[in-house]
Amino acid sequence: MNRLAHETSPYLLQHADNPVDWWPWSAEAFDEARKRGVPVLLSVGYSSCHWCHVMAHESFEDDATAAYLNEHFVNVKVDREERPDVDAVYMEAVQAATGQGGWPMTVFLTPEAEPFYFGTYFPPAPRHGMPAFRQVLEGVSSAWSDRRDEVAEVAGNIVRDLATREISYTSAEIPGEEELAQALLGLTREYDATRGGFGGAPKFPPSMVIEFLLRHAARTGSEGALQMAADTCERMARGGIYDQLGGGFARYSVDREWVVPHFEKMLYDNALLCRVYAHLWRATGSELARRVALETADFMVGELRTNEGGFASALDADSDDGTGRHVEGAYYVWTPEQLTETLGEADAALAAQHFGVTQEGTFEEGASVLQLPQHEGVLDAERLASIRERLLAKRAERPAPGRDDKIVAAWNGLAIAALAETGAYFERPDLVDAAIGAADLLVRLHLDDRARLARTSKDGQVGANAGVLEDYADVAEGFLALASVTGEGVWLEFAGFLLDHVLVQFTDPESGALFDTAADAEKLIRRPQDPTDNATPSGWSAAAGALLSYAALTGAEPHRTAAEGALGVVKALGPRAPRFIGWGLAAAEALLDGPREVAIVGPAGHPATTALHRTALLGTAPGAVVAVGAADSDELPLLAGRPLVGGEPAAYVCRHFTCDAPTTDPEQLRAALGAAAER
Repeated sequence: MNRLAHETSPYLLQHADNPVDWWPWSAEAFDEARKRGVPVLLSVGYSSCHWCHVMAHESFEDDATAAYLNEHFVNVKVDREERPDVDAVYMEAVQAATGQGGWPMTVFLTPEAEPFYFGTYFPPAPRHGMPAFRQVLEGVSSAWSDRRDEVAEVAGNIVRDLATREISYTSAEIPGEEELAQALLGLTREYDATRGGFGGAPKFPPSMVIEFLLRHAARTGSEGALQMAADTCERMARGGIYDQLGGGFARYSVDREWVVPHFEKMLYDNALLCRVYAHLWRATGSELARRVALETADFMVGELRTNEGGFASALDADSDDGTGRHVEGAYYVWTPEQLTETLGEADAALAAQHFGVTQEGTFEEGASVLQLPQHEGVLDAERLASIRERLLAKRAERPAPGRDDKIVAAWNGLAIAALAETGAYFERPDLVDAAIGAADLLVRLHLDDRARLARTSKDGQVGANAGVLEDYADVAEGFLALASVTGEGVWLEFAGFLLDHVLVQFTDPESGALFDTAADAEKLIRRPQDPTDNATPSGWSAAAGALLSYAALTGAEPHRTAAEGALGVVKALGPRAPRFIGWGLAAAEALLDGPREVAIVGPAGHPATTALHRTALLGTAPGAVVAVGAADSDELPLLAGRPLVGGEPAAYVCRHFTCDAPTTDPEQLRAALGAAAER
């Protein structure tokens, strides 16, 4: 019996009609394996994963393969986005054993959940040096039946090896100038000066590293750091990884030039990049950065917002190509013939030149991914806008990629921060309202009466899985951004509830190290703990940043102490692996700068209050926090004891326990916060 029909995960629901007798991750599944005396097949993936769909079609929808699975295994299906803790523990085992990982992840476990054989995608027939999935199943089943003691020994050794990998965290020394300078030097060595970004193919958007580079440039005046950030952002925005018609970024580029993306669009990438481009505009005034920030924000609101007010996890890479086949990128790519059919010959020729569409194609079967190559001369902006509108309308007639409607708390926290700040910078109150709507949903649905956070929901139904560290940290980050933008103290209060849980449930009281799961969470074969940033900020880095901001806004010493303790890992990893701890480096920049605490006092809606508040939000000082409200307000702690100056709205800036004289002059405030020229 397939038991997935009542799950909230779209990925699990995609498998609810498989002939495989799937179980969700549960104690009951392992009880069943013990009762039957068979191993567990653990299959981990996510809704927008291309090769997950391929393996499902080839193997899990095949009656003969399903019959073998059902007879010899208890089969457990996990959505890695719902259970990042399960994914992290077994992915570490896969990478340790094979030297690589990825999804779909295929792991064979004992009934005690101990892994003994690993892989990722297995084809239905042997190819490219990979065994057929059926061969793997038969080999594992034979080993389980005939060499059980050997299997148990292997599983025990793996679990013991994982236990030795726990982080030895005895030093809570905070990173200083030397470590951040070494991190910058390391990034410079890995920087691709020709194409932007870091390393080779596949190339991922380095949003967290760019945030560090922008903060480092603001604090130190480093032109090299700012140039790496700006050039990388321009190359990505001109590449195929960016949707030149509809806005928003794909997951990564399969090549070094940012030309051909892996086409799924993830909420977390777009939230992080929206914020990065808004911050780049804040630092430089780049018109390209402004456009991309707003288009990416509009993409999130237009295509990912759900009926409940939250933001869906992802859009699939694959869609129907019009012939009934599901093909990667079908929704996004164009041939010269399709341009001509849509635009007519003259405009098609201009579109091909403008978007880099060639007869040979830059993708597959003569199709091209739209880019924005550099052009000589002046192009007709009005004509190009018309071309873009007509192509977008034509594209809307194609079968759209599927959407994973699951609401992930952490990723919605990132989106809230991005939309709140982007809305404030560019005077788009609709974007701030969208951020508030998502925050309301998280409070209403994901928070229980003890302020414990659920990881996911779908269609207004909260999921059963507890929030992990990144959920608490990223949602707190979003709420803190909302508090700064709106001046509403309730968001600071909610952030405090979440961060108090971080202190109690996720922090080692002896060392200050952080764990990815709560102390009272389900016990796995080990408690996951990873300080490195991957596709999103690690829970560790995100918590350090949110704790630091909260302490600056409230004066809460335990939160400041916890932030400093957590950032000790940046001192160790920053100089050695800066690409993989960008968010931690960004938080360290804020710590070195203070962060600065800005209180704006004045009547709501008063032009001078508004001007000072906007100036404060546009300040580039790393991690600066902003509170705004009436002089007699008790909404936000930073406002306490801050009177008007001569009856006029005023700004107070403090840093390292020292405060400047209050000012009523936006220009003076701008200078105090390292802001660029007025935007």
